Amino acid sequence: MTKEGDKSNIAEQMATKQREISVAEFFEKNRHLLGFDNKRKALLTAVKEAVDNSLDACEEAKILPEISVEIIDMGNDRFRIIVEDNGPGIVKKQIPKIFAKLLYGSKFHTLKQARGQQGIGISAAALYGQLTTGRPIRITSKTGSNEPANYCELHIDTQKNHPDVKKEESVEWNKDHGTRLELDLEASYQKGPQSVDEYLKETATINPHATFVYTNPKAEQIIFPRATDELPAEPKEIKPHPHGVELGVLIKMLNNTETRTLQQFLVTEFSRVGPGTAKEICQKASVLTNVKPESVSRDQAERLIKAIHDTKIIAPPTDCISPLGHELVLKGMKKEFQAEFYASTSRPPSVYRGNPFVIEAGIAYGGQLEAEKSATVLRFANRVPLLYQQGACAITDAITETTWRSYGLQQSQNSLPVGPVVILVHFVSVWAPFTSEAKEAIAHYPEISKEIKLALQECGRQLYKYVAKKRRVGDELQKRSYIEKFLPHVGSALKDLCGLDDAQEQRVLTNLKDILESSRKQGVEMKDETIVTSDMDE
Repeated sequence: MTKEGDKSNIAEQMATKQREISVAEFFEKNRHLLGFDNKRKALLTAVKEAVDNSLDACEEAKILPEISVEIIDMGNDRFRIIVEDNGPGIVKKQIPKIFAKLLYGSKFHTLKQARGQQGIGISAAALYGQLTTGRPIRITSKTGSNEPANYCELHIDTQKNHPDVKKEESVEWNKDHGTRLELDLEASYQKGPQSVDEYLKETATINPHATFVYTNPKAEQIIFPRATDELPAEPKEIKPHPHGVELGVLIKMLNNTETRTLQQFLVTEFSRVGPGTAKEICQKASVLTNVKPESVSRDQAERLIKAIHDTKIIAPPTDCISPLGHELVLKGMKKEFQAEFYASTSRPPSVYRGNPFVIEAGIAYGGQLEAEKSATVLRFANRVPLLYQQGACAITDAITETTWRSYGLQQSQNSLPVGPVVILVHFVSVWAPFTSEAKEAIAHYPEISKEIKLALQECGRQLYKYVAKKRRVGDELQKRSYIEKFLPHVGSALKDLCGLDDAQEQRVLTNLKDILESSRKQGVEMKDETIVTSDMDE
C-alpha cells in the first residue's frame, strides 16, 4: 500500500511540472530549425526574411519594388539591419502581430505561389534579435501620403507567443507609403558564398523587376537595378486538387465544410471536380452522393480516397503560379553575370501530390566566368535563393546526375561539371516541399527531379551547339593561320624549282590558296551536318 501511495505521489508531482509549451518557447530553444544556428547565417536569414516580406508586399500591391538594405557594424559582433521598401505599408493594428507573433500570416491556408508560407520568418528574426541583444525590433510603416506613419517597438512574450508593444507613436516620415524595419542582432559579416552580398545578387537575378540598394558594413554601396518594368503575373488562389489530399485532411474537410451533400462537397471544396467526376468518385467508393459530409465515417472516407486515386481527374489549373518565363530568366542572368553565351527554358506545368509546379532553368557560359572551378549553381524556390544545404537538395542531385560531358563540359562521375558556367534552376509552386522549416533545400519528389533534368537537358543542348561552334571557329582560325604562314614558303620553293617569274609565282600562290580554302570549307560543312545529327539523336 505504501509503495502504491508513493507512485501516486510521484505521478502527482510529475503532473505539476507538465504544461503547454508555446510555439515561441519551442523556437526560442530550437532557433537552429529556423536558420539561426550560427552568427553568419543569422545575419543572412534576418535580411532574407525582411527582403522576402518586402518583395511579397510590393508585388501584391502591384508596385515595382525598390528595396534598400543597410547593415551597420556596431562592434562586439553586433549589427543593425535596416530594410526599407516602397510597398503598400501595414495597417497599424496588424504591425505587432506580423512582426512579434510566430505562426501568424495570411498565406498558410491559401494555395497560390508565395515566398513565405508559415508566418514564422520575420518574427523569428525579431525573436533572435531579442534573445541576443535584448533590444526590440523597430517598425515604421505608412499606408498613404495622407496617412500618418506609425512607429512601433516590439518584443515577443515567448510564454504566450504574443506581441509586447514597448512603444507606439505617430511620426513624420518623408515617404508616401512603405515599411521600414530596424533590427539589432548578434551576427558576423563575411563576403563570399552564403553571404548577404551573394544572397542579394542572386535575389536581383531572379527578381529582375526589382531594384535593390545595398550598403554593407564597410559602407560600400552596391546598386542592383531592375532589368524590366513588368511585374510578374499575379498568381490566383486555387482549391486543393483531390490527388494531393490525404485521409486525415479529407476527414477534417468533411467535418468543417458548409456544404450539405457529399457531391456538393467534392465539387465545391476541390479544384477540377465537376458533378460528373463527383458522381464517379462516390460510385467507386460505394457512398451515396446525397449523404451529409459530416456523417461520412472513417471507412467511407478511406474508400473515397481510394476512389479519388482511381479516378482520372484533370491536372490542377496553373494560374496559381507565376513563373518568370525564359526571357526574364535570361535578362536576370545577363544583368548579373558577364558571360558570352546564355540559354534558358521554362518547362510546361507539371504536378506533384496534386500541387502544380514549373521548373525554369538557365545557363551562362564563358566570358568572365572562372574556368578552372566547378560550375556555380544558383538554386531558387518561388524567386527566393537557396544558399544552404546544397548537398541535400533535389536540384543539386539533378545537376550532378545530368551527363554534362555530352554538352561540351568536363565532369567527373556524380559531380558538378567543371568550367566557366553558371547553372540556374528555379522551382515555382503553390507549395514548395522544403526539407526543413529553414527552407533551404527542395525535397526529392520523383516528379520534380524528372522535370529539373528535362529543363537542364534543354539548356544543355543549346550550350552544346554554342560550344561546338566555338571550337569549330577556333580550328578554322588555326588552319587559316597555317595557310598564311607557310604558303609564301611554298611559293618561293616552287619559284626556285620551276624557274617561275614573280607574276607566275603570284598566280600559283592564288590558285593554291583557293584550293586550300575550298577544301577547308567542305570540311566545315561536313562537321556542321555531324553536329546537327548528334543533337537530334539526343
